[in-house]
Amino acid sequence: MGWYRSDSGSGSRCGTEVSCELHQKVKGNMAKVSTVRQDRISREEGTTAARLVAPQPVSASLDRLIHERIRLGIVSALAVNRSLTFNELKALLKTTDGNLSVHARKLEEADYIVCTKSFDGRLPKTEYRLTAVGRRALERYLDHMEALIRATRDR
Repeated sequence: MGWYRSDSGSGSRCGTEVSCELHQKVKGNMAKVSTVRQDRISREEGTTAARLVAPQPVSASLDRLIHERIRLGIVSALAVNRSLTFNELKALLKTTDGNLSVHARKLEEADYIVCTKSFDGRLPKTEYRLTAVGRRALERYLDHMEALIRATRDR
């Protein structure tokens, strides 16, 4: 029986000298396959990396508070209506009570909207209005988005 010695120094026992030649051939082919596989993986990783590149952050001057979908919906709806109740906003935006209240509270904290709570008979009524600060923030946001659209179309 002959011995086949790999590059790593460890030996593999084979039955005949022909087997040793076969090992050498297989080893050579495996190295080629390995190189081809590495090349393919590298190309795929490059392609995947290109596909998985994180989107560029939206410009720093873009109001991140308004940019979120539900909050943009709240501010936009209030911009074209004098005021809206909680239930009207919930139905309009097709969202849950909890989701709407969290987003409305964030807009309230930024002074973009004002919340007025009252009772209609025995039923609680929550009404929202857009503030002057909120209207200016929405106008800045829309101006910025229009500029982005123009820049994209001009390319």
